[in-house]
Amino acid sequence: MAFTALMAFGTAPTPLWPLYEARDHFGATTVTVAYASMVVGAAGAFLGLGHLSDRLGRRRIVVPALLVGIVASLVLIVWRDLPGLIAGRVLNGVGLGLMASTATTYLHDLHHEARPERTGSVVPGIVATAANLGGLASGPLIAGAVAEWLPAPLITAQVIFTLAMAVCLALVLCTPETVHPELSAARPPSRFVLRPGGRRAFGAAGALGAFAFAILGLISSLGANVLHGSLHTDSHLVVGLAAFLMFGSAAAAQLVLGRLPLSRLLTVGAVVFPAGLLLCAVALHHPVLWLYLVAVSLSGAGSGLLFKGGVERAGSVAEPAARAGVLAVFFVVAYLGMGLPAVLFSMALRYVAVQTAMIGFATVLSCGAVVSVIVALRDRAPGPGELPAQ
Repeated sequence: MAFTALMAFGTAPTPLWPLYEARDHFGATTVTVAYASMVVGAAGAFLGLGHLSDRLGRRRIVVPALLVGIVASLVLIVWRDLPGLIAGRVLNGVGLGLMASTATTYLHDLHHEARPERTGSVVPGIVATAANLGGLASGPLIAGAVAEWLPAPLITAQVIFTLAMAVCLALVLCTPETVHPELSAARPPSRFVLRPGGRRAFGAAGALGAFAFAILGLISSLGANVLHGSLHTDSHLVVGLAAFLMFGSAAAAQLVLGRLPLSRLLTVGAVVFPAGLLLCAVALHHPVLWLYLVAVSLSGAGSGLLFKGGVERAGSVAEPAARAGVLAVFFVVAYLGMGLPAVLFSMALRYVAVQTAMIGFATVLSCGAVVSVIVALRDRAPGPGELPAQ
């Protein structure tokens, strides 16, 4: 629940960006920069702090993550101009960076303690990725409904998420710790340690995360501009609905197909993902709202499958004592994919039409995802419980 709430807070501004633009008088490129500032905070936290739960404990990192999220929300409420928006988004990113890799590993630990006989179960991985993307999906829908029907949406939305994170903080304080510092202190620190022969597989996994998150970042930051400029709708709820369908489809695809073997999971993702991106380009050339909603749903489903495959592949080549640190680096690469392409897309809009930019964007992402899947499936580095071939 805490993982979901903090991720929802991260994508909540999706339907609110036009309101921020009007309040602070900036354009599309500044929107993507403000959005990407969360990525900067997340990347810094992933790299500098993401490994700490292996040493200090899972709950001892999740609690500060929620506290930073609450502070970020309060900054957005009190500091009502562009610098305050960017500062709040950076803090939001720091909270996400502390939470994402730690919560993913924490869920594996808790499941192992509750069901020690179910070694290698896919359940914690499915729950972690569904909480991640389910949170990303619910944030825009909640904020879109707030903007559509409630007063002072920029303040009201922050209050709602502040209360949600506070409730989750109380719940997390009641969960057991799974890492004992006195035992982990006897081991040398391990931030990023891969199993022998796992570098190429990890690189392919990171690329999968980046390509999968690129379309999610684009719709989260520029979805309102695309809907307004190409599909001629100003509804905050529709903007939130589009992001909800995209992230929700990603979570649903993982829940429905998450038990497939990794090879099949990635193969399906490599087909569905480009198909959704192609439909996105078609929906902008022939503007029809329902087609656009279908397109973002399909691309979101493909993105979710690729992302889950990337998480599994990255985790499979990590040394057990460095799992959180390895996943932290994976999330850094994935979140850079969520931020940087959206900024480049907004800059491209200065020179070409949105339809042309989307065709180029879809082509690059599709080719990159397919190549990454091929590399990830060919390079079968040993995973947990496996011995390297002689």
